[in-house]
Amino acid sequence: MPKRLLNPPTLSRSTYSHAAAVEGGTLVVTAGQVAFDVNGKVVGVGDITAQTHQVYKNLREALRAAGADFADVIKVTTYVTEPANLGIARDVRMGYFPFPEQPASTGLVVSRLAHPDLLIEVEAMAFVDRR
Repeated sequence: MPKRLLNPPTLSRSTYSHAAAVEGGTLVVTAGQVAFDVNGKVVGVGDITAQTHQVYKNLREALRAAGADFADVIKVTTYVTEPANLGIARDVRMGYFPFPEQPASTGLVVSRLAHPDLLIEVEAMAFVDRR
């Protein structure tokens, strides 16, 4: 199996995987997925739900450019500027990752992002089996 999402028995109550093992393919790494539209303007100023949707639309395009999609994602790191936004971002993410096995995931609260109107930033790693 080229990609294995792992959830150790001691952590089996989690809704996401804690580790992923990959072999025989291509690792795709994305960073800096934020709520900018194609014109470089922030989508959804002050609206974490709108910004999260834009982030995942942008992430989808980045993954596609590398020959991957959401089913190939093995790790997601989410940065938000407000603690309450982690749960909202997770709920929106589930719409883009409707899979029984979720990628390994880390959520972080930061004081600010690169642009003052940004509420969320996501980076992801994907594995594409080339065999």
